[in-house]
Amino acid sequence: MKLSDLKDMKVEALLSALNVKGREALAERFVTLGLPSKKSETYRYFDAETLFEKEYKTLDYLPKTIAESEKIIITDGVVTAAPKGLRIYTESCEQIDMEHFDPLYYLGHLLSPQVIKIEVDGDVELDLEHRFTQSETLISYRIVLYNQSNRHATLYENFVADAIKNSLVLYGYDMHIAQDSTLNVVKLQTMQSQQYNMVASNRVNVAKQANALLKSFDLGGEQGLQILKVDLDTRAHVEAGHLLYLNQDAKRGTVSQIIHKGEHSTSKQEAKNILDGKARGIFDALIRVEHAAKYTKAQQNSKAILLDEKAYMVSKPQLEIYIDELEASHGSTTGQLDEKQLFYLQSRGISYVEARKMLVIAFANTLIETVKDARHQERIKEAFEAVFYAAHQ
Repeated sequence: MKLSDLKDMKVEALLSALNVKGREALAERFVTLGLPSKKSETYRYFDAETLFEKEYKTLDYLPKTIAESEKIIITDGVVTAAPKGLRIYTESCEQIDMEHFDPLYYLGHLLSPQVIKIEVDGDVELDLEHRFTQSETLISYRIVLYNQSNRHATLYENFVADAIKNSLVLYGYDMHIAQDSTLNVVKLQTMQSQQYNMVASNRVNVAKQANALLKSFDLGGEQGLQILKVDLDTRAHVEAGHLLYLNQDAKRGTVSQIIHKGEHSTSKQEAKNILDGKARGIFDALIRVEHAAKYTKAQQNSKAILLDEKAYMVSKPQLEIYIDELEASHGSTTGQLDEKQLFYLQSRGISYVEARKMLVIAFANTLIETVKDARHQERIKEAFEAVFYAAHQ
């Protein structure tokens, strides 16, 4: 299958090509937005067309017997293990956001009419591991996640790939964060050369007086784009943190829209980007405050360090405001490591590579330390060091 074959198709032809029935509204949205290209606002800085031109195998996503495990394991888009008692199903998606800005959000739902539904009960911590085992394959799946009112849950997400090559993963969440609850999501992803590329298109609906804490730690190479649309109800809050450490000729980052819909809603978005080699980092983020969202408070900031003269950062923080009664700020900086600090550390007998690592870790720590669990903090630091040293051998 070539995704480029879907370009400029009409609704009926698209449904026929994907062998999908009864999803005309989704197909119309996808056709209206169009297959992403360099002219697409969302994908302007991401080389999507090269990925779509490749021929991929497709999979049959048949439910399997779920083994008992301490964590949720999704293998090539199918649940293969889960903790005992966790409510996890494969079923049709009941709530799809028909105002999403990303065409691949709709394509993902067309390719995956049956979604993985996870109901998080109580104040729990869950580990979710994505495993990819197929080379030159289009792996497409979607996860719908619900939590409970007045509860505080955490989801730790990581990715493991076998010795595969040149696959494309299209996945994403529809998260529904219940009133008066908190959902903390921590994503750690290290991508290696030529294993797989990924587009993760997410929708997060934050109900009244609920909190979404969304932290992503993206390390290594290849192409990956995290797309995020967050809707905030009255007194809802989102705190989004994004850490990039990229090397080689990677192109990775975040494109987001945080939409304040209710009064007294608040948002804080922070990106820390560390770019090595010929890497390109992407932070294309919009905060929109609608007419009904009086007394909003919104903060947005991106900082980048370039470790190589060939590295490149695309930083585009944006505010779109339709009211006067609010507090809002945004900013962006890009620079290099402080040569005086490097010299000081080297004068104390620390090697150049170690000195650079120490300064970079210090830069990243403000985000890493927002992960309250010490075990997961250490896992993130270890993953960072492994990628950093691999790039400086």
